[in-house]
Amino acid sequence: MTTSSSDLPPQHDLERGGDVRPPAGDREQVYYEGTPMLRGELGMLVLCWGLAAVLILAPILWGIFGSAWPAWWITLPSIVIGILVGLLPYLFTRTVHYRISNYRIDYERGILSKKIDTLELWHVDDISFRQSLIDRIFRVGSIIIESDDKSTPRLELHGLPQPRSIFDSLKQRIIAVKRQRGVIKMDIGQ
Repeated sequence: MTTSSSDLPPQHDLERGGDVRPPAGDREQVYYEGTPMLRGELGMLVLCWGLAAVLILAPILWGIFGSAWPAWWITLPSIVIGILVGLLPYLFTRTVHYRISNYRIDYERGILSKKIDTLELWHVDDISFRQSLIDRIFRVGSIIIESDDKSTPRLELHGLPQPRSIFDSLKQRIIAVKRQRGVIKMDIGQ
């Protein structure tokens, strides 16, 4: 669907409760939209899969090497809980959604209920990039954002694919948005 500039409400519609969008030549551009990569959650993956293996294999090995099989009310819950624990990393990555654009970052999470935090880029005080050796091998990384936003003072976006290009685009856009809005950071001595 294309929208011509004549379809957009004028800037003064804000006073009347209307929708205000960026000027026609300055459309929102999405740098990344998606979920964290499962390979970016290697620590959680190893921990959960190890615990799942213990929960699933313990009653089975007890039955094979023990004098008798454990009762079904021990075996069945242990196996079911083991499977659920093994699925936790997958559920965690699929219930988190990032949308990074040239004006804001939306961080959505939740299974049964959803919570969305939006961080406008002009609120950002600092942005940093982190990529461990394991992250480099799996080509994922994290972007840490510090802001003066009351609801989201620190936001860590982890498990991002191609994190360096997202980081560079975001860093440049934060500078541009602050210039556009006339935001000046002042450090006052103590």
